Amino acid sequence: MEEKISFASLGRVEAIRRLYEGSGFEPFGENRCKTLSGQGESVLRLLAEGTDFDLSYFPLKHLGYKCVVEVTAMLYARLATPRCLGVNLCISAKLDFGQVKELWEGICAAARDYAYENVSLELAAGVNGLHIAVSAFGHIRELELKRRPAPRSRDLLCLSGNLGGAYMGLRVLEREKKRIQGQDAKGTPEMKGLEKYKLLVGDYLRPVLDADIPRLFCDGGFYPSCGVCVDKGLSDAVKRICRQTGLGAKVYLDRIPFGGGLFDAAREMNIDAASTALNGGEDWRVLFTLPLAQFEKFRHDFQTWQVVGHLAQAEAGAALVMPDGLELPLRAQGWKEEE
Repeated sequence: MEEKISFASLGRVEAIRRLYEGSGFEPFGENRCKTLSGQGESVLRLLAEGTDFDLSYFPLKHLGYKCVVEVTAMLYARLATPRCLGVNLCISAKLDFGQVKELWEGICAAARDYAYENVSLELAAGVNGLHIAVSAFGHIRELELKRRPAPRSRDLLCLSGNLGGAYMGLRVLEREKKRIQGQDAKGTPEMKGLEKYKLLVGDYLRPVLDADIPRLFCDGGFYPSCGVCVDKGLSDAVKRICRQTGLGAKVYLDRIPFGGGLFDAAREMNIDAASTALNGGEDWRVLFTLPLAQFEKFRHDFQTWQVVGHLAQAEAGAALVMPDGLELPLRAQGWKEEE
């Protein structure tokens, strides 16, 4: 059995030095991110154990990878190219150096996949669990900003991937956790449901973004009038676009792409499949609005994306259009109904 190494035996400076060994990155001061470019976007994500993740079933390496995906999706929604990543870990005594190294390996793997140039790390001691703060800086070329059109009614709502899979993956994991807890009393723990729904579980534990999104959009001459990250469900994302643009929007239920195996899992758990996409969350997709005139070219160049609706006049509000043409108000958790 490999000997566990405590942070107390290493010290903060030596722990950071060892974590950087073989990572492909060098430690540097946080201010360096701010001097790489005068034009850019910064985003921040805070995650707490027990609220944002459960270490009883979340592999640490996957958790590290997902943290980076989340801030990267936020940058991509603004068409910013990732440059610098900053990570602060608040660690309790229940985690040893080897476990934090797994987390850091996932962070560095994602940083390489999404072409971050620099990654900084800070460690702090905590009382309870694990807390993670991830900040990211991305660069936007001045020309891209100048070419972005003003949002208009009939602009297309373009979505980067399937929805609902991450939420259902989380529900599957929670179900298996309860099952195992019940079996532990009998001494026969067994994971039964994960293999059948491994795609859904993967959507939650290790979401993936197309690393070429900013480049492909700019090289293809696509300049979104607005963009948001879909992290709390499609309804929330569309409402944020409506608020930013001052316009309404219509989303077509039969145009929403769902994760593989979602309908089977939803039936098993008696969950409305559509609600997982509209209000489930944790998908980490990107939703852009593009001029209607670019529809044919966009459909040709971005075949894995889906046009799920369009902007509308402000008085239309945010509406969900059913397959029979009936329009219903788009509801989102955290938003008052009158909004």
